[in-house]
Formats: sequence, C-alpha cells, structure tokens
Amino acid sequence: MNQPARRNPVAAFFVGLWDVMNFTRRLILNLLFFGLLFLMLLVLVAAMARGSGVKPLQDRTTLVIAPEGKLVEQFSADPVSRALAKAVGDKAAEEIQLRDLIRAIEAAKDDKKIERVLLDLDKLQPSGFASLREVAAALQELKASGKQIVAFSENMTQAQYLLAAQASEVYLDPMGGVVLEGLGRYRQYFREGLQDKLGVDVHLFRVGEYKSAAEPYILDAASADAKEADLFWMNDVWQRYLADVAAARKLTPEQIAAGIDTMPEGIAAAGGDLAKYALQQKLVDGLKTREQLGELLAERGVADSDADEGFRNVGLGGYLAQLDARRSPMDSRPQVAVVVAEGEISGGEQPAGKIGGESTAALLRQARDDEDVKAVVLRVDSPGGEVFASEQIRREVVALKAAGKPVVVSMGDLAASGGYWISMDADRIYADPSTISGSIGIFGMIPNVTRTLGKIGVHTDGVGTTRFAGAFDISRPLDPAVGQVIQSVINKGYADFTGKVASARKQSVEAIDHVARGRVWSGAQAKERGLVDAFGGMKDAVADAAARARLTRGKFRVRYVEKPATPFAQFMSGFAGSRIGAWALGDSDLARAMLARSLPEMDTQLRFVEDAVRDAKAGAAPVKSLAYCFCGF
Repeated sequence: MNQPARRNPVAAFFVGLWDVMNFTRRLILNLLFFGLLFLMLLVLVAAMARGSGVKPLQDRTTLVIAPEGKLVEQFSADPVSRALAKAVGDKAAEEIQLRDLIRAIEAAKDDKKIERVLLDLDKLQPSGFASLREVAAALQELKASGKQIVAFSENMTQAQYLLAAQASEVYLDPMGGVVLEGLGRYRQYFREGLQDKLGVDVHLFRVGEYKSAAEPYILDAASADAKEADLFWMNDVWQRYLADVAAARKLTPEQIAAGIDTMPEGIAAAGGDLAKYALQQKLVDGLKTREQLGELLAERGVADSDADEGFRNVGLGGYLAQLDARRSPMDSRPQVAVVVAEGEISGGEQPAGKIGGESTAALLRQARDDEDVKAVVLRVDSPGGEVFASEQIRREVVALKAAGKPVVVSMGDLAASGGYWISMDADRIYADPSTISGSIGIFGMIPNVTRTLGKIGVHTDGVGTTRFAGAFDISRPLDPAVGQVIQSVINKGYADFTGKVASARKQSVEAIDHVARGRVWSGAQAKERGLVDAFGGMKDAVADAAARARLTRGKFRVRYVEKPATPFAQFMSGFAGSRIGAWALGDSDLARAMLARSLPEMDTQLRFVEDAVRDAKAGAAPVKSLAYCFCGF
C-alpha cells in the first residue's frame, strides 16, 4: 500500500500560513458584509419608526428660528460629515444655508399654521452684511404680512442685531448686552518677523497701488493707499447699517451714532449694566429671562407642557422638513438653474465651499447641456484666487450665453478680484449696496529664504544649462531679470483683466483702469462706477433670469445645480441623521475620527498665499498670477 508523500516542513509552514490568512480574509469580509447589513437594517427600522411622513403642523404654532453655526451660501462639508458632526455634537462644524433661512421665513409669511416667529440669533455666525440684509428684507415682508416677530437674546453682536432689530419686539436677558461698535478691519503685518528676524525676503509683483492683499508680507503697517480705500467703502457700509437699524427701531442714525460715541459715559451712568444701557438707547423693548419669554409666548399662543419652551412651536429644521415634504416629487416645469460659487478660487476639482476651475465650470456646463434649464443664476461669494481657474469659469459663462441661455449674477457678501472676474460677462449683475466688490488687480509673490538658510550655515550652489535654470528656486537669490519676467506676466494679467472687464461692461479700458488698480468698492459704489447693474438679492436675480428666458411667473422652478452625493454618502447621512444612528454614533470614537478626517480644513488668508507659493515648488508653473482680495471684516 502506497503511503502519501510527506510535505516538506517549510512548505507545510507556508501552506498553513496561507490557509490562516485566507480564513482571516474571508472572516473580515464576512464581518464587513454583516456589519453593513446590520446598519441597513437599523436605518430601515429608524425609517419605519419615524413613519412615512412628517408630522403635520398644528394651528397657532410658533416658528422658532434659532440657527446655530455659520451662515453660508453652500455647505462646506459633504452630507456624511454634516450628519456625523451633528451625531457627535460638534457645534464648530454647524452651518446654515442662507437659502434655507430665507425659504423658511418666506414660507411662514403665507402659512396659516404659523402664528408668529421667535428669533433667537445668539448662536448664528453671520458672514457679511449683504447676506444679512437679504434675511432682513425677508423678515420685513413677514412682519408687513401681519405676523408678529419676537426677538430674544442673551448676548448679541452688532451683526446679529441687524436681524433682531427687524422684529416687532426685541427682548434681552437682564444679564445680557448689545454693543454696537462700528466696523473695523485690522490685520497682522509680518515684514519685521519674516525679513529681520527670520531672513525671509518677500518679493511682491503687482499692478495697482490699491492691491493690498500681500502688503502684510512686505510692510509693518497698512499703506496710506490701503487705509484710504478701506475706509472709503467701510464708511459706506456702516452708514447703511445705521440707517437700516434706525428705520427698523424708529430711531435716527444720529441717535444710534451718538449712543456709540458716548458709550463709556452712558454705561458708567447705567452702573455698568449693558442690558439697562441697551434699553435706555431703545435698542430693545424689554428685559426678560428665557423662562419669562416662554411664559409670554405661552400666553399669546398655545401652552404646551410637553415642549421644552412651554409653548407650541416648531424649530427651523423641523419646519424645513415640513416644506420639503410639501414639494411635488414630479415637477416637469422648465428650470432656472442656480450655481453657487462660494469660497476661494483654486485650480482643478474642489469640494463644496471652494470654487474649482474645473469643478465649478463643470456645474455650469451641466446647466448648459440640460435641456430643462432655460436660464442660469450664478451666485458669487468669493474673494477670488487663481487667475487661470477664474478664466475657466468665465469661459463657461460665455458659453452659456452663446448657447442661448441667459446668465445673471447675484453677488453675495463678497465678489471681488477673481470673484468679479467670473461675474463680469453675465447679462446682468445684481449686488446688495453692502456687497464688497471690485479689487480689479493682479499680484504675484515670491519669498526668498537665502538669508534664512545662511543663518544656519546652509548655502545653495550648483550648475544649470541656461542662465534661468533653477532661477525660481527660493533658496537662491532672485535674479533681477527673473523679477522682470514675473512683473511682465503680472502686467499682462492686469491688461487681460481690465480688457475683459471693459469688453463685458462696454466701457473703455481707460475708464475701467480708473476704477480698478486693485481698489475695493461697496456694492453701491460699484454701481455708481458701472461695475454692477442693479441692486437686489437672489430673488431679483432669479426673476430677471426667468424674464430673459421668457418664463412666466409660477411656470418655472428653481433648481440648485450641485455635485450629487454618492449612494454611500446618502446611506451614511441617512443613518447618522436617524435616532438610532445618532444614538449609535453619539459617543463613538470611530465617528469622531471619521469626522476629523472628512471635514475640510479651514483655510486662512496666510494659507492661501502659502499654497500658491508651494505650487511653484511642486513642479507647477513657476509664475502664477493671483486675483485675490483680503477684504473681509
């Protein structure tokens, strides 16, 4: 009888090891499969628990508008990140879209179930006065319809107060305060630290004495030109703020300004009581605690012992869900498409909250190719960025018009520099009088670390096949001839910018140069100088675009063209947003880790310039033109 051949011990070891690895692989895949199946079952159970629809509103309901987080044009994180952030209680990541806030206010105006509105704005982080004025206008229409608006605050900033002032009644906590201080814009300047302390020499190339974006790298304080230009538009925005608040509170701008000028004496006379001082200045109508306010609204409305507030109410999120449930899933009407361009303009594909030369252009191209889209509104809220990426987007605007689809721009808080570049060829440009625009100028910046390295005994040397080989290396002294090349590129970029603006706005290049040179304007000042066509917000821009496409009011719908979420993202956001998902992830280290990895990093002004410089070191074009405006508050 033949005996089976015995396997070599070494071979037997590796075969056994392979069997163990194979078993482990199948085990992990099975665990992942069943884990995913379990999550799907949880979502299904959660959906069944919620029922098939949204619980209908009851009569005499108070709409509580208490938004938390930043007021944005577009969410800066994907649905999964937002749902995870909510599940783990990450307040820093919360955002509220301007369109959603206005949609709720406008719907409440005609909703018979909504008796009044409570504004609680303490946790809202406004972005600028143009967007706030759009919300204020919606609140004014709501109040004019006969609906009562009650505002309450524990402590308000002057930006939040612009909205609260529109209310029928404004109440402040007795320990709270409202301090109006005016507008200021102060930045850090790094020349001494970079040049004298670290030995970094920054070479700035620009056109326009008002193009002050990179001044902090070459000066120790703001230039006289920068101060002159900033104060000119800031005074215009501030005077409009005083007028808006005064009109809402039935005061005069002079009264409010006097209250600010005499604030030290006035607060001292009030015994240091900020709430009392606000009441004396007629900025608020009364002092109440949150509990006392709840009792007041319970008396005026319907008391509800089951509600934390003590009165029948619906929150902003719940009301938006109500409005979404009322929408018809099948709407075949022609469309006015809205493409949002918010954030810095960079090359390539960029996530939401940033503008990508390729990604934003693709959204415009999608609207151009969609037969149901008859007109486009480009909503711009951007300080600008890379010139080439801006040009990619502008070309798509031109292509839309060539395809017979009108394009109307609606400027938000900021549409300057590259933000103006992508706007200038629209059929019509709308802006709020407090929008920040202009800054038509170009700059480039090259840091040099030769002296920095020399301080630690490091020197750069080598050979090249031409006089310019390696000339853009920041560890080598900048050749004046290279500086001449860079300045020529910047000059050409400025000529392109002003030439395109002149062509789009039907003015001479000389006229555009007179209002350009990097100077920033308020929306009102920009309109006076022919850079903006009309005052108005999104509603006006949509109506104009529809009229240009000959669409009758009520016979079209507005659709935001955005990058769709993946099926997995939709599944995860649905799970994290459910009660079971929130319970499962609420105290989960895994969820926190996923959130930390997925949320986009907050870009600062310094980081933008740093990234632009780093691109040159990474093998990109050694000379890059930037159209950027550091002109926010």
